[in-house]
Amino acid sequence: MKTYSAKPTEVDRKWFVIDAEGVVLGRLAAIVANILRGKHKPMFTPHIDTGDHVVIINADKVKLTGNKLADKRFFWHTGYPGGIKNRTMGQILTGAHPERVIEKAIERMVPRGPLGRAQLKKLRVYAGTEHPHDAQQPEVLDLAARNPKNKR
Repeated sequence: MKTYSAKPTEVDRKWFVIDAEGVVLGRLAAIVANILRGKHKPMFTPHIDTGDHVVIINADKVKLTGNKLADKRFFWHTGYPGGIKNRTMGQILTGAHPERVIEKAIERMVPRGPLGRAQLKKLRVYAGTEHPHDAQQPEVLDLAARNPKNKR
């Protein structure tokens, strides 16, 4: 018996829409990372991009458990001496680009390298309820109804 290995031409990609309103960030990121990688499919092959496209709406209404809104900090360096800067998760979610919180959480759950970057290109995150991907006829995934712990 031989092990099945998917070929890039055999991959059939679907589109999914996920409403992030009230969904816990870590649980959302873990599920979306698996969909982007293709681990939910029986044809999953680790070295081939078998994942689907994911559109996330209402990114600004994602929930965090505990005191993460005030305590969790993101750091970056400007490149100048003494140029370390930081922001809390709450500042980012209420700022100009709240979708970056979800993008960063999912990015850290996908493998690093060329394959992971290709998989991340299939992710679209929008802060509001509108998205321009209606022509792809995306299937709605209700993560809040899957498990009571997913919604807060």
